[in-house]
Amino acid sequence: MAHLVPNGVNVKPETPPRLWPGDIYQSLKKVDVRQVAYVPDAGHTQLIINCQTDADMTAVSLTTEEEGVALLAGAWLGGQRGVLLMQSSGVGNCINMLSVPLHCRMPLLMIVTMRGEWGEFNPWQLPMGQNTERVLRDMGVYIQRADHAEEVGSVTYAAAQLAFSSNCAVAVLLSQRLLGFKDWSK
Repeated sequence: MAHLVPNGVNVKPETPPRLWPGDIYQSLKKVDVRQVAYVPDAGHTQLIINCQTDADMTAVSLTTEEEGVALLAGAWLGGQRGVLLMQSSGVGNCINMLSVPLHCRMPLLMIVTMRGEWGEFNPWQLPMGQNTERVLRDMGVYIQRADHAEEVGSVTYAAAQLAFSSNCAVAVLLSQRLLGFKDWSK
């Protein structure tokens, strides 16, 4: 039996909790992230809830990912650090907007849950999932990848340090293996 969590995602109670979303949250706190832009995503559920319930963070639900690039540019101009949470399929929506932080030398920290990789069931996720890293690199974004739960916190912290100290765009790609296998055959 599933239940509904605050952002409307169904979660099975018998699913063991993931610890790495808490590691990301703690890394964001360490670098004083105050603005969290996100498109609702099951892979980011716990992280989104953590940010929504933190009085020092403003979590903003977006209708499309590129809005987050503009929101975080405004946050930076206003003196606050932010992060954009999205799925790999949303990276394609951001391509034109990535010119803003790149040409204005503003930091942009993105945390991307990958789709179209290990155990993907949805063929619509394959094209962007297989090309996310290349597309971001071609746009001048620095890539950090986390494939194992125990490295997620340190990879996120290092990526945030790079973005905010160098005023550059950095994406942390969270492997689909971290999210778990979705078996829709049953």
